[in-house]
Amino acid sequence: MTTTERTLDVQDGIVARGLARSFGDVPAVKSIDFDAPMGQVTALVGPNGSGKTTLLLMLASLLQPDAGTITVNGITPEDNLRGVRSQIGWMPDTLGVWEQLTVTEVLVMVGQLYGMTRGAAESRAADLLELVQLQPLAKRPSRVLSRGQQQRLSLARALVHDPQILLLDEPASGLDPGARIDLRNLIRRLADAGRAVVISSHVLSELDEMADRAVFISDGRSVDVQTITEAGAQARRYALISLDETRLRTALEASGTEFGEVRRQHRQEFVVRCATEHDAAALLSGLVSTGIPITQFAPAAGALEESYVNAMQRSKEGRS
Repeated sequence: MTTTERTLDVQDGIVARGLARSFGDVPAVKSIDFDAPMGQVTALVGPNGSGKTTLLLMLASLLQPDAGTITVNGITPEDNLRGVRSQIGWMPDTLGVWEQLTVTEVLVMVGQLYGMTRGAAESRAADLLELVQLQPLAKRPSRVLSRGQQQRLSLARALVHDPQILLLDEPASGLDPGARIDLRNLIRRLADAGRAVVISSHVLSELDEMADRAVFISDGRSVDVQTITEAGAQARRYALISLDETRLRTALEASGTEFGEVRRQHRQEFVVRCATEHDAAALLSGLVSTGIPITQFAPAAGALEESYVNAMQRSKEGRS
């Protein structure tokens, strides 16, 4: 179902309709409808060059669209730019810092730019450095931070003015596995507290764990919207591994189940497609009941990855 076919119940948050933006004669965004409800994490999913960053820049009011409308909690940038920006926290994919300032000074400077007193900005900076686990680096020059540390500082900077809407462009880039888990938990807490969070990421498996819904875009257009529940309920590929590959292959052939085979190091992986989770459970039950030793049965890809593949295929067919 496309975004034009679906009616979303969006009371507040970001609502964008018919967005378009070109750079010279090169169209980056052609026609995108986008909603980010309050209290939810909305994933922005699409291939490189699909217009994700351009869309985020327009939503952040840093780039004016050539066409279309954007409202942020009922406010338009044209009517009240300051009001819109006060509600948005923007985290770009690259930090960009004042190299001579310390980590704390970066946050204090941003706080003062938002109208805080120095004392209030210093207090806020201390709280945020604890939140993103950068307290040991508080007095270090920001230029010496690693990529992952820069990402955490960038998130803290986006939170300085306590925005109600967060726009995060590849927030997990450069983070180690432990930091990725911390980020995922923090984003969920922010959304559960009532904020709208928009995340653009190439790591779809992580979005499965934190997103409530996803907007898929391709070639500068919005092509689908799904909740995570809807994504999980769709037809999916499942991977099977057995200690007896020959018996498993024979059983699948006898049942009329279509399957593929992939060699994974020293084992053969069988991939089947099931329309529902109930069908997957029935298939597994039938195989086990015949005594076939199944050692692995799990989705071959995450729910959003499956949705992404399907959405891109539909988009390609629509353009052909």
